Amino acid sequence: MIPRYTRPAMGKIWSDDNKYRLWWQVELEVCKVQAARGVIPATALAEIESKARWDEQRIAAIEAEVKHDVIAFLTNLSENIGPAARYIHKGMTSSDLLDTALALQLKQAGAIITDDLNQLDKILSDKAQAYQETLMIGRTHGVHAEPITLGLKFLLWREEVRRHQRRLQLAIDDISVGKISGAVGTYQHLEQEVEQQVCANLGLKPAPVSNQIIQRDRLAFFINVLALIGATLEKIATEIRHLQRTEVLEVEEYFAKGQKGSSAMPHKRNPITAERICGLARLLRGYALTSYENVALWHERDISHSSAERVILPDACITLDFMLSESTNLLQNLIVYPENLRRNLNLTHGLIFSQAVLLSLVKKGLSREKAYQLVQNHALNAWQSGADFKDLLLNDPEACQYLTLAEIESIFDYSKVLKSIRQIFQKLNKE
Repeated sequence: MIPRYTRPAMGKIWSDDNKYRLWWQVELEVCKVQAARGVIPATALAEIESKARWDEQRIAAIEAEVKHDVIAFLTNLSENIGPAARYIHKGMTSSDLLDTALALQLKQAGAIITDDLNQLDKILSDKAQAYQETLMIGRTHGVHAEPITLGLKFLLWREEVRRHQRRLQLAIDDISVGKISGAVGTYQHLEQEVEQQVCANLGLKPAPVSNQIIQRDRLAFFINVLALIGATLEKIATEIRHLQRTEVLEVEEYFAKGQKGSSAMPHKRNPITAERICGLARLLRGYALTSYENVALWHERDISHSSAERVILPDACITLDFMLSESTNLLQNLIVYPENLRRNLNLTHGLIFSQAVLLSLVKKGLSREKAYQLVQNHALNAWQSGADFKDLLLNDPEACQYLTLAEIESIFDYSKVLKSIRQIFQKLNKE
């Protein structure tokens, strides 16, 4: 991922320095377990631990010649350790090292994303509570429907984020698997107990069965959870973009002092953060598709997945980490315009209560078909003429035959909406 979208902590996880540290951690752990089992002399283990060094530039130079990154790493270790290095990687295959270290790397990345989601959860909880009773219009098909509150919108997003928290934990558990079973996974040159102990020491579970690699359905699950989280962030950002349109302007991205929105039009205050989030979500969906295509490999394995994973795994983690940070900042600093919320709520002169009128008429004995026609006729009149919907009903003898003045007035009262929304909040707070 380009530096523009890479936050330092996540970028460090996917650095070559961290990769080689994890490679060494795995190799050393295997050596320790083998030494405890008497396979490696204690003196050799001491020499391996004390002399182990590697140099990224030297590894790159060796790889340029041998065309194999693991061999390059092991060669560089051997150059520094000397004869005792012959015990390193004994009985292992490259994927034992790569996939086990990758699991550790993904766990590190998953921990950061978990923290990001927790922060977003808190912001959404705070916003939901703060705007629990801030009335606004609910829209379906982009058209005014019935009243809701801004807090309810935040609450909906928070619950979606909480589902992602559970999904992410499942995905992290699923990729927290190591493999020290040798070529094609048959343990011909290693004991199964070595794998079990190494994985336990590293905080991983041993794969119940493997061939030459950890199976890629695990990685596909992880990447697809990241992409799904990104889809929710896009959903939130898209909503904010709509609500910031000039003719709506119910909320707005924070616009910093000195910030400029357009090189040509000085008045512009554009939702650039929300748009950036939407764009990056498209990347995540692409990575998810590639992760599916990495599941099917030839026989016990090929390496067609390897080149793709070098891109999609770090990029997906880095991208989502950035998106979560941007989303948290966007929501934390979101500008809300209560007067515009109220203005738009009343834009249709009461038409948003049409269903309440319909149900009240039916409850009083009018057939649904006749009630619907009566309400729709007045609604169309109000829509076209700009007349007040409630006044049209009050002047309709047929409507007043079924509903009293007080009953019609009560229909257009927002208190029932607020009461219902309070109950939703109370229910979720109890859960």
